[in-house]
Amino acid sequence: MLSNTPGSPTLHSNAAMAVELTGITKRFGAFVANDGIDLAVRRGEIHAIIGENGAGKTTLMNILLGLLQPDEGSIRLNGEEIVIADPSVAIKAGLGMVHQHFKLVPSLSVADNVFLGMEIRRHGLIDHAAQVARTRDLSKRFGLQVDPTERVGLLSVGIEQRIEILKVLVRGARTIILDEPTAVLTPQESRELFQTLRSFVAEGMTVIFISHHLEEVMEVSDTVTVLRNGRKVATRPTAELSKDQLVHMMVGREVSFDRRPRASLHGDVVLQVKDLWARDDRLLPALRDASFTVRSGEVVGIAGVAGNGQTELAEVLSGLRPASHGGAWLKGQNLTALSPAAIRQAGLAHVPGDRMVRGVDRNASI
Repeated sequence: MLSNTPGSPTLHSNAAMAVELTGITKRFGAFVANDGIDLAVRRGEIHAIIGENGAGKTTLMNILLGLLQPDEGSIRLNGEEIVIADPSVAIKAGLGMVHQHFKLVPSLSVADNVFLGMEIRRHGLIDHAAQVARTRDLSKRFGLQVDPTERVGLLSVGIEQRIEILKVLVRGARTIILDEPTAVLTPQESRELFQTLRSFVAEGMTVIFISHHLEEVMEVSDTVTVLRNGRKVATRPTAELSKDQLVHMMVGREVSFDRRPRASLHGDVVLQVKDLWARDDRLLPALRDASFTVRSGEVVGIAGVAGNGQTELAEVLSGLRPASHGGAWLKGQNLTALSPAAIRQAGLAHVPGDRMVRGVDRNASI
């Protein structure tokens, strides 16, 4: 029988374990973020860690990476106990993490970002050609399609995530942790990411996948651990669980997914986009003859693979990018003739894809 209670023997205790956390506790003042958590991750599996916001998922992984130190508990990697005093110890031990918010240098190329801090050198000089070749080889091997020579500042958030994954691979990670990796991805990019994760496992790597998107967890993971209020609720093979069971374990109560049909309340046109053209940062056409309307009370989705003009459309509508032809009208006002401040005052707001880079000042208070 499989045990679901914290503190019980770990799941698959006879299998080879890549990661074993025992009794991990972390406090921030009076707040207990992790409370005696046991976690065992087998080699060569995709292990999902799920829970509501604040359940302790990211804190637990930051402890594993040496970004935080536990107040209690121990860590074993591949059967050997280890003290991970800082991230450099974790990297040397074969751990790597792709965080929610990326740490890339926009002015550098993809390859230079991948090798930043561990450059390939020849006769004392950085061998850019070797870095490009190595980046290209890794990207092809794992289906991470990137141009190693492209400047990072011109790329979409989805491509930036691929670069972060390549950085982890170059540093020799055999256990890769991804923190909410699909939060910034389109559905197509998410499917491509899952294929990449499966290719990691096919080569004997281990993946820890932090998420609260249950459909993704059911699709991609082999094993799932549920955290709630800083404690482990259960660790089970994903195939044994339903979505309803996962939700119940996450929130501690029954949740209904039934939705009553909503009556159509669409009213007058509030936004009209007509024959809109715009160029990207390379001055290449990104929008071509875009036309649509949005009515009061309506939710309109803009879908497409990254790099097909969605970002440029949002930036034109919010005044951050000029239109080269056509226009957009908000309640009769031509947005292409207004400043970003005037557009906000008119009632249109923009939440960018990379909120921590373009949406907030991280040095300012909330």
